[in-house]
Amino acid sequence: MAHDTTSRNDAPPPDTAPGTAADTAAGEAPAADRLNRELAGLDALELGGGTGRRLAQRTWSAAWPMLAAVVIALLAWQAVVWSGWKEPWVLPGPRDTFPVLWDQVTSSRFWKAVALTMRRAIIGFALSIAVGVVIGGLVSQFRVLRRAFGSLITGLQTMPSIAWFPLAILLFKLSESAILFVVVLGAAPSIANGLIAGVDYTPPILLRAGKVMGLRGLLLYRHLVLPASLPSFIAGLKQGWAFAWRSLMAGELLVIIGSTTSLGVLLSQAREFNNTADMISYMIVILVIGIVIDQLFGVLDRAVRRRWGLED
Repeated sequence: MAHDTTSRNDAPPPDTAPGTAADTAAGEAPAADRLNRELAGLDALELGGGTGRRLAQRTWSAAWPMLAAVVIALLAWQAVVWSGWKEPWVLPGPRDTFPVLWDQVTSSRFWKAVALTMRRAIIGFALSIAVGVVIGGLVSQFRVLRRAFGSLITGLQTMPSIAWFPLAILLFKLSESAILFVVVLGAAPSIANGLIAGVDYTPPILLRAGKVMGLRGLLLYRHLVLPASLPSFIAGLKQGWAFAWRSLMAGELLVIIGSTTSLGVLLSQAREFNNTADMISYMIVILVIGIVIDQLFGVLDRAVRRRWGLED
């Protein structure tokens, strides 16, 4: 018994014994915190650099095909000029055209023409969206209207816009309304078909889920069908813009209103005076505007697809 008592008295207290679990944890905690902070900083730095690199790679991957296409087009153009197929005054090369283009883009008359053309394009496209959404919404919801007007909408979409101008001039004379009339007829069917396709391809399980949640009528259409059909609707808007832009250029060539100056009027005047370099420079401007707007629609389309989980 004495031996046992001495052993217990000689043993150090538990809270003062060296190397206990409490002391080890207390010593390791600050070190672990420092390590976690350092790792977090390295991760943030790596992610930031990775984001910058990914953005640069994405920008370059989107830019180099267009730059390559421009270089190929310029080389092909210059090769045709070198071949002697046409006289230089009939078909000037890039070296003769680009100085003329620079003179045009630095003149106030040119920018007034661009402003008028873009104003017509914006108004016509806005009207086309309004008409296309109304028609597409009605046709997609009512089978009777789909049977009656579904094929007609597709037929209007395939009809050349220039074929409408005799009727437009007869109805509205040489006026802004004649141009806008043809722009709307050219663009609205594509927008309507885009909305109809989006509604048709809405997954049935989403429709059933919406009805279970109490969505009916306009609420179902507003909160479920329209968001689900947005990717196809954006594609319809993109195609509608292409038709609207083509219709507008045809209208400005055919319908010249008083002393107004637009891109179409400048193009027509250059043709009448055989100024081929001026004419090609205006065509380049029309092409560039169309490409820029198309790229903006592409950015919107990719953003919507990423949001809807359709693209990485």
